[in-house]
Amino acid sequence: MCASLPPAAYRWIEDDDSLAGADGPRGVAGEVRAAHDESGRKRRLEYPPAPEPLPVPVADNHTHLNFRDGLVEVGVREAMDAAEAVGVHRAVQVGCDLPSSRFTVEAVDADSRLLGAVALHPNDAPRYAARGEFESALAEIERLAAHPRVRAIGETGLDYYRTHGEALEVQRESFRRHIDIAKRLDLTLQIHDREAHDDVVRLLGEEGAPERVVFHCFSGGEDLARTCNENGWFLSFAGTLTFKNADNLRSGLAIADPARILVETDSPFLTPHPFRGRPNASYMVPYTVRAMADVLGADLAELCSRIGENTVAAYGSWD
Repeated sequence: MCASLPPAAYRWIEDDDSLAGADGPRGVAGEVRAAHDESGRKRRLEYPPAPEPLPVPVADNHTHLNFRDGLVEVGVREAMDAAEAVGVHRAVQVGCDLPSSRFTVEAVDADSRLLGAVALHPNDAPRYAARGEFESALAEIERLAAHPRVRAIGETGLDYYRTHGEALEVQRESFRRHIDIAKRLDLTLQIHDREAHDDVVRLLGEEGAPERVVFHCFSGGEDLARTCNENGWFLSFAGTLTFKNADNLRSGLAIADPARILVETDSPFLTPHPFRGRPNASYMVPYTVRAMADVLGADLAELCSRIGENTVAAYGSWD
């Protein structure tokens, strides 16, 4: 058993794959993060130590609570209790396909500290299309999005890193359809943009962007940050901001409109430095917020207050 999990609420569970339990939804069977990173190196599966609590609470505006990491399975209530203990009192649970989007609706019903986002991820949309299920999947996403605590369509967008060839056209069509759903339902659009900045911006322009747009895990530099500023789009910074090779992200943050900056984990992925590669969770947000404050030369409490106000502007009230 791992002895280094910091929050007491985290438990070691080896044999429970059920969707629901005493502490709320437990995850989608099969949604397990790989034990090796993209280079094939084995990852450490112990959770990092809990950070010093933030002086003012903030929200993690992008997390995937349905994923298990290694042998550790954490229920929704457990995860949010651990986060709240360090000043991360709210989160947006994000779906990427039908199972995780269904999970999202169940999770937001189980814990009032959560709001939800539902969508077909750009890398998943071609798989639904290949099975002849694209239209029915989009129809279910729209039905799930009608839940009052689902406040965003996402994550959707374009990914030119993992998807290639003819599947890219399906991605683009999926993005267009998600933009349409977000506009018709007056929901925020959460964008996944990997190596596709120009086309993401182009399609938003062609389709007409929803009133509220969030670039999840902002991955651009100053040019994309300026575009977001000009259009009033939100820039959400994850643990990648803390990576040694992320000067472009820090440059983007430095010129971002202060009224449009958000913070997220994308957990269980993108764990901030110096714990890169280990399991991530919403309680890790303070590491990224402190890095943001360093980049901006900002007072930590004032930055937290600003992020809190921005998050409500992006998603509405949690109450």
